[in-house]
This record gives sequence, structure tokens and C-alpha cells, in this order.
Amino acid sequence: MENSNNNNEIKVTPNDEEFEQVKLNTWQSIKQFLKELFDIRADTDRDATIDAVKKDISFKGHTAWILIFSIFVASIGLNVSSTAVVIGAMLISPLMGPIVGIGLSVAINDVETLRRSLINLGVMVFLSVLTAFLYFKLSPLTEETPELIARTYPTILDVLIAIFGGLGLIVAKTKSGTIASVIFGVAIATALMPPLCTVGYGLAIGNASYAGGALYLFSINAVFIALSTFIVSKILRFPLVRYANSKRRKRISQIASLIAIAVMVPSVWLFIKLLDQQVFENRAKEFVNKTVKYDGAEVVKFTQDYKTKDIDVYFIGRPVPQSKINEWLTELENTDKLETARLRIYQGTDQSGEMAARLSGEIKAGILEDLYVKNEQIIQNKDERIRFLEDQITMLKVKSIPFDEVSKELKINYENVETFSYSNKITTDFKKTDTLPVINIRWKKNVPARQRQAELKKIEAWIKFKMKLDTLDVSEYR
Repeated sequence: MENSNNNNEIKVTPNDEEFEQVKLNTWQSIKQFLKELFDIRADTDRDATIDAVKKDISFKGHTAWILIFSIFVASIGLNVSSTAVVIGAMLISPLMGPIVGIGLSVAINDVETLRRSLINLGVMVFLSVLTAFLYFKLSPLTEETPELIARTYPTILDVLIAIFGGLGLIVAKTKSGTIASVIFGVAIATALMPPLCTVGYGLAIGNASYAGGALYLFSINAVFIALSTFIVSKILRFPLVRYANSKRRKRISQIASLIAIAVMVPSVWLFIKLLDQQVFENRAKEFVNKTVKYDGAEVVKFTQDYKTKDIDVYFIGRPVPQSKINEWLTELENTDKLETARLRIYQGTDQSGEMAARLSGEIKAGILEDLYVKNEQIIQNKDERIRFLEDQITMLKVKSIPFDEVSKELKINYENVETFSYSNKITTDFKKTDTLPVINIRWKKNVPARQRQAELKKIEAWIKFKMKLDTLDVSEYR
């Protein structure tokens, strides 16, 4: 084929045509591959999915007892801070069914299924909280464990886990031949049960903030799992429930749409709020770690409050001059997401007002506790070394006795003594080792027993005084 323009000729050879055809085929192959890779509509069984979701909504008989027992197991796991036990309880919990039912029923305009899902979810939540409340009320163990504290307030990560976990759950349920391992994994990741147990714990110990925070976390997980179910159901075009009365169908559709909006709008707002809070806390930590530094001063603690935008930093050591603090304040104003934050510096040299109270309170207690725990073994080793050195000093004192001088004086003062010997006797009660000086006297023949006893007492008193000993064992050879 030839194309002429202004006497310029462009010739397309057969090789060029083949190359263009190869490029086109390659692009089509890639498109086909990606379509088959991510397309879930072809392998979706809509009718079976709807039936399975409706079947899991029911809550009575065996399901009720399974829920009660799983709540007990989860409560025990939280009580002893055992992650493995909590995971096991989540695997047998039936809480997921009604939540998925809510999302699906809104998507397909099924009011009857929505009503059943809401009622069953309410009963499940009430029974779960009641069971956990009774356990923690009767249990002698009421200590705040890390597993319990971790469920008292949601973070942006909890929202993300609920979103992607819910998406994974409904996609697994819609596949022909449900993937059970995915459902179990979502049950563990989204953690619906531990927050409800923590609500019961908060009510049992009278801590409303724990109960409210845990209920907040459960609500987030439930809402985003239901929202994920709604979105996937709409994407896969699940068939809407048809009603004989056109007015009723239209009214039901409006109600379902309002419910969907009522769930989605607060969810988006909540997501943005938690994301903003997480960003603020991360930026505050990064600012303190990288910027708030001064030679000779050490940061012992810092806190950040998203609501008040306060960043409190506590120093000990060399006082930080105001000029340096002003530099930090200027840099804080130029830091993204921290423009409105307030940096408050507390120094150990300030012994007035709030700083003195806090430093002498929780901060000082925390520092002392940390030092005690870390150095307890060192202290014990030092005590053992001190006892050992004391024993060595005692032995050195004994070894330094002027034996020749003492023996000559003894011979002059007590002429009936035939031999005089000295030795060290080491004794222990397995807690402490003592070294005891021992003196042995051999008398000449025909010395009366009464005279020997009297002179032994005199010799013991004289040697103690002479050698400056606290203890001494004086005996005679038999």
C-alpha cells in the first residue's frame, strides 16, 4: 500500500503489518488475562449466596449455646491475656451471620430479611454482653490485661481491617463453593467478639469508658462489614426482591436507600476522623523524636491529645533555654498537620504547679519502677559480693593474728599449758558462711580439772581482748 503527499512516499511493508498485528494481539491477550484474573461475576452463585446468608441469620437453639460458650472462652482468654484462646473463641462465634444479612438485605431491598437480621443481631449482642458481664462479675480476676485494653478504643487500622475483611468475606460467600478458610480468617481478623466481651468487662468493673469504647469498636466492625457486603452485592448485581404491589416495592426501595445512606455517610465521616487522628498522633511522635532534642536533657515521657491538640513533653536533666523552646514552637507551626497543635514543655527543674505534681507522681513512679525491674538482678549480685567480701575481711583478720607473740605471753602467764595451737574453722548454714577462730590447749599431767576449766575461761577472755575478736572457740585436747 502506498500513500503520497507532497511528493513524499511512505511505504508500509508486510513486516510492519505483522508487527502491528502482534501488538494488537498482545494487548488483547493482556486485557483478557486481567479480566479473567479479577472478574468474580462468572463464578458467582447469587441464589446460593442469598440462601446461605439467610440461613446464617437464624439465632436459636444450637447457635445460641454456641455463642454463650464462645463468649465464655473469649472472656477467659481476655482475662488471662491469651491470644490463642481469644482466636479460638472467634472461630466458633456465630456473630457474623446477621451483620452480613443486614448488608445483603439492604442491597436487594429485602425488608423481611433486614428485620430478621436486626432482631437477631440485637439478641446476639445483648446475650454476649450479658454473658461476659456475668463472667467478669463472678471472676476473682479483674486485672486489666493487654488483650482487654486493646479493645477499648478503635483506630484507623480497625476500620481498614473491617472494610477489607468484610469485602473478603462477601466475595468468598458469593463464590460457587464457599471458601471456608476465608470466612474463618475474616472472623479472626475483624474480631467481633472480643469488643463485646470488653463491654461486659467494663460494665462489671464499673468503667463506662471501657464499655463505651469497646461498643464503639464493635459498631465500627459491624457497620463496615455490612457496608462491604452492600457494595459487593450491588457490584455483582444481586437480583432485587420483587413485590406484587408497585407502591410497596417503591416504598421498600426508598427505605433501603435511606438505610444505605444512613450507614454510609456516618461511616465515611468516621473513617476520615479516625484517619485524621492517626495522622496527628504519628506526626506528633515523629516531631518529638526528631526535633525536640537538647544536649544534657532527656525526654522521659511525651503525650499527645488529638481533641485538645496538646503535645506534652517531659524533660529531666539540664534545663532547656526558652530560646530553644521557641525554635521548636516555630518549627511546629511549619509542620504539616500540626499547625494548630500546642507544644508544652515540662522540665524537672520546675518544682512548681503541674510539673511538680506529675513528676513526683506517675512519671517518677514509672522511672523508678523501670529502674528497679532492670537493675534488680544487679542489686542482688552486689549484695552477694558484699557478703563475700565481708567473709574475706573476717578471714584476713584471723590470718593476721600475731601467733608467736600470743604463744610466748601465754607460756609466761599459764605455765601449766604444755601445747598451744590455733586454726580457722569455716562453717555455713547455706545462707551465710562464717570463719571461726579455734584455740586448742593441752595441759601438763596432774593439773586438776577445776583448775583447767577456770584457766580456760581466763585464756578465752584474754585472747579475745588481745586479738580483738568477737567470737572464739577455746577447747582442750583430750
